[in-house]
Amino acid sequence: MPIRVLSEIVAAQIAAGEVVERPASVVKELIENALDAGARTIRVEVEGGGRRLIRITDDGSGIAPDEAEVAFVRHATSKLTTIDDLDNIHTLGFRGEALASIAAVSRVTMLTRVEGQQAGMRLRLEGGSLLERAPVGAAVGTVITVEDLFYNTPARLKFLKAESTERRHIDTIIARYAMAYPNVRFTLSQDGRMTFTTSGNGDLADVLVEALGLEIMRDMIEVVPLPPPRPDLPEIAVWGYTSTPHLNRNTRSHITLFVNGRAIQDTSLTYAVAQAYHTLMPSDRYPIAVVMIQLEPSEVDVNVHPTKAEVRFRSPEAVFGAVQRSVRRAVITRAPVPGLGSGRTPEGAETAPIGMELDQPGMPTSSPAPWRTAAYGPNQTVQPTQLDLDLPDHDAGRYTGQIPPQERPSTPESAPDQVDFSYELPPETRRRSLPPMRVIGQLAAMYILAEGPAALYLVDQHAAHERILYEQFMAAQAAKRPIAQHTLEGITVQLSAAAARLVDEYAEALQSVGFELEPFGGSLFRVQAVPAVLTESDPGEAVVSILSDLERGLRPGESTIEAQIVLRICKAGAVKAGQTLSYQEMVNLMKQLERCEFPRTCPHGRPTMIHIGADQLAKEFGRT
Repeated sequence: MPIRVLSEIVAAQIAAGEVVERPASVVKELIENALDAGARTIRVEVEGGGRRLIRITDDGSGIAPDEAEVAFVRHATSKLTTIDDLDNIHTLGFRGEALASIAAVSRVTMLTRVEGQQAGMRLRLEGGSLLERAPVGAAVGTVITVEDLFYNTPARLKFLKAESTERRHIDTIIARYAMAYPNVRFTLSQDGRMTFTTSGNGDLADVLVEALGLEIMRDMIEVVPLPPPRPDLPEIAVWGYTSTPHLNRNTRSHITLFVNGRAIQDTSLTYAVAQAYHTLMPSDRYPIAVVMIQLEPSEVDVNVHPTKAEVRFRSPEAVFGAVQRSVRRAVITRAPVPGLGSGRTPEGAETAPIGMELDQPGMPTSSPAPWRTAAYGPNQTVQPTQLDLDLPDHDAGRYTGQIPPQERPSTPESAPDQVDFSYELPPETRRRSLPPMRVIGQLAAMYILAEGPAALYLVDQHAAHERILYEQFMAAQAAKRPIAQHTLEGITVQLSAAAARLVDEYAEALQSVGFELEPFGGSLFRVQAVPAVLTESDPGEAVVSILSDLERGLRPGESTIEAQIVLRICKAGAVKAGQTLSYQEMVNLMKQLERCEFPRTCPHGRPTMIHIGADQLAKEFGRT
């Protein structure tokens, strides 16, 4: 085939593929232009997930009338003039490709006016070609409207995701720039509905409440800048917010990084944030963090990625160390690292086996222990902890299908806090799936110790209770019994814009498992009802956790969204590790586990128990 020079239009459409990947890319580029123009208020309007319309309105400096048309020429920019200027970039944009690329694959209208000019200028382009240029009245600033994105590149159009997915990407872009520029007022309207807004008062915490939700923000720790450990290292300021160790996720995607106001992706710095939690968080869990990094522009190269999502540092080790030190310092002030021998009890506290009364040392009791020695450190005090775990007491090894109706215990309607696991099972007699076990006690407020035939069993109380709740929930659904519990008073929960969008998208699935969420304005929702197994849990925290799972989509082994929600419900409602149980509570939990169909694993596949055989014990004590 002969070699030809592509036309300007075709070349522009091909080049647009590097800059405009999806509607969110258009929003990103136009917001960066607005910020570079000094805007203090940016309003974003989107229709049809950005395919039909994107409109960005700002109150920045605007574009002079004689420069408005030039702004849509490729590589036309006011940010730099020579290659040396790349070493000192203070703006978000600098290549002069965004407007040209956007105009090449859409229909664009720009209305702009600079201060001091009596009239503004309106330009209208289609597929990169200028159709109209006229003076008009306008406010100071710029309004750019992008319509019918990818109308002339159908190959690109068919690769776009569902509108709900594209809307979530736009939510994420707006939230990130609002975090990086808390002194700018952002508003986002999608399909006529206001989904995100910030005050522009300069307080990052206020932005994070809107972006992450109030429930998450309650467990965020402020990160403050630290001086460099050595005088030869560059000045690197690190600040922002990061979560307490108990608030974590199973992916690194909730760690958001900014360098000089630019959102970036950097595996090394993400690892630095995760490493700051060493020994404070399980190795397969990651914090929620928003980390700002500020350093001299000459210390960072921003021209190494087509969308400027990655940067290169002149001293990467120094940046890594600064991030890790600042986050670590913030975390340990709220969650001190346990020292060697941290199992000591607080000074002045009497000791006794966990879950047993002091006046009967070594003897189990049927009433909950009114206290527990779970705090470590000489300056901490023992706090009273009352438990409310009332599991029905049935005979071990007998399924409800084998118990005559008149013998089956019932939960009074006046005691909604009691959990009833006596759901109907097939009437035929089943072979016992667990050996008979006698409860001995509780270890570390996490494991139930039980004696079985020639063996010692350690039962994970949280995993075991998850299995009980899961089979109860699934049996109730199969029998079409009510699974929702209405709250006594409406509880409100504030969600991020992305989470609020998920509530709309999965409203039917959430309702099918017992949730009733009523919009209460913006991203605020009223929790009217929750699944019955969560009546003793924090409804707001459960909603946030479930929406976080939904954001990641289905995982291996999960066939439906409803199944994923049920797993999270059972996890939230189960007895927690570290929760002291009375002897009778442990006995009742074991009896319920014996009646489960699959008692040896939790719904996630993790074992509920391990055993140590008599032969192994004899070997350890030198008896063989």
